[in-house]
Amino acid sequence: MAATLRMSGVYAPTLKETPVDAELASHRLLLRAGMVRKSAAGIYSFLPLGWRSIAKIERIVREEMDAIGSQELLLPIVQPAELWYESGRWDDYGPELARLTDRHERWFCLGPTHEEIITALVRADVRSYRELPLSFYQVNMKFRDEVRPRFGLLRGREFIMKDAYSFHTSQDSLQEHYDDQAGAYARICERLGLAFRRVEAESGQIGGKVTTEFMALADSGEAELLFCACGWAANVEAGEAVITRTPATTEATSMEQVHTPGICTIEELKEFLGISEHDIVKTMAAKTPEGRLVYFCVPGDRELNPTKAAWAVPGIELLDEDDFAAFNIPKGSLGPVEPPAGTLIVGDRSLKGEVAWRTGANESDYHLLGAMPGRDFEVDAWEDLVFGRPGDRCPECGGPLEGARGIEVSQVFQLGTKYSDSMGATYQDENGDEQPFVMGCYGVGISRSLAAVIEQYHDDNGICWPLSVAPLEVAVVPLALEGEVYETAEQIWSDLGKADIETVIDDRDLRAGVKFNDADLIGWPFQIVVGKKGIAEGVVEFKARAAGERSTFPIDEAVARVSGLVREERARFAHVGVHGGVAAAGDVGGTGTADTGAADVS
Repeated sequence: MAATLRMSGVYAPTLKETPVDAELASHRLLLRAGMVRKSAAGIYSFLPLGWRSIAKIERIVREEMDAIGSQELLLPIVQPAELWYESGRWDDYGPELARLTDRHERWFCLGPTHEEIITALVRADVRSYRELPLSFYQVNMKFRDEVRPRFGLLRGREFIMKDAYSFHTSQDSLQEHYDDQAGAYARICERLGLAFRRVEAESGQIGGKVTTEFMALADSGEAELLFCACGWAANVEAGEAVITRTPATTEATSMEQVHTPGICTIEELKEFLGISEHDIVKTMAAKTPEGRLVYFCVPGDRELNPTKAAWAVPGIELLDEDDFAAFNIPKGSLGPVEPPAGTLIVGDRSLKGEVAWRTGANESDYHLLGAMPGRDFEVDAWEDLVFGRPGDRCPECGGPLEGARGIEVSQVFQLGTKYSDSMGATYQDENGDEQPFVMGCYGVGISRSLAAVIEQYHDDNGICWPLSVAPLEVAVVPLALEGEVYETAEQIWSDLGKADIETVIDDRDLRAGVKFNDADLIGWPFQIVVGKKGIAEGVVEFKARAAGERSTFPIDEAVARVSGLVREERARFAHVGVHGGVAAAGDVGGTGTADTGAADVS
């Protein structure tokens, strides 16, 4: 028998007014529907209805992880500092790592992720190649001390996450499991009803060079995405920018120094010279860990991508005000001609065909016209340095790129030997030699996924849950708490439960309008309204929340017909396993309806 609840006994304190700090639909509606409450900045308590939806997401994730052979365990949230010193991340992770000491003044951290502790666990017990590959997962709390927590569950400090880790003897073995995890992640998105894209991404603090994000499409998303009709898709932080440029100058010309008093920005220089930003080359300065000066030269109408800059020259930091003084270089007039001795010049590859540059003169209040690469200066390396944008060319097929926004709900990483090398985690191969584990890691934001679903499934009246995530499947709303109306409602509620349908009856002594408003706010997928008029006519009113469709069912058919609709919806979200319906790379998956707030990127 499925869960049957009475609203009179459910702790769901709904709100009429929207909290002032709730900016996004998911944040507003989770608070107003009585599903979460804020405990501190970026930290939330999950109330019973919200927790029921979290449990459903976790169940889907567990089913998909079990189907690919990953084993569930549970790792501690509080982790010893020495493991993070071994990996080198105690200092590298930055202020987001919450550090604490115990009564013996030993240092620990609250786990933002669990690579260190799972590596230490496996290195202690796994000795032979015969024991590999291995894959483990957990569903656990994480803590990252975000500098500016916002958007409710989308940018919190404490959050629920499924993280998995795999250990292999070879890259081929890792690739096979990485593909299995990615397939499972696509199925998870589908079963949550999410419209999503699978995109190339950047690994950040986790490490590794190969990684893929799964982005729920939403106008409210923080991430900018680029995609092509051929299936290629990427986060703008990681996506290759193929830019079509028309050179400002096509023939050799003499170099001219121009006095530009007080001109420090591209906008000011554009107005001063009467040209477009496209025809200017701007230079950004950085330094290597060894203190070498680096100039990154990019088109004036583009922004330097710090991630790509760090790929081009590992370990660089962009200069701050003090650095400009220390290097004795003029902010606002930098350029590749006669920079300080030893400066590394890196040009965006879209500039490689430019015959002559309009750029800074490395002297305050002066710029250069007609500076020619190969004659007036040399570029040490050509790299992809800028953010891509809609209208650029696809790096795979050359077609035009389109843009969208998304919410990252999950990500898969190939770590290689990053952690096993630094932490001395090895196994013996078939020859008895010690080899480092080849590793992968894989994360699903459980609480973030809940918010992403609501961002796609809502309207002006509240949440429009896909059935797979709804706290319960059916609500029975009697318009009287006595007599034949209530007896009929109770019987339908009871029979639905016996038919294995999750059902709630709104038995609160409240006005009908309040009950209707709460039913739509909370978002019960199917609603049955029992009233005196309907009883007289032998019918109940039926409403499908997401579609907004209303109809009437004969009382004696209501349980069977609603049960059938519920089972049809369950079947749509039920596929499990490696051979389930996997969305192809770059494809949009999910079943979000167009009238529930889902982003339209077609």
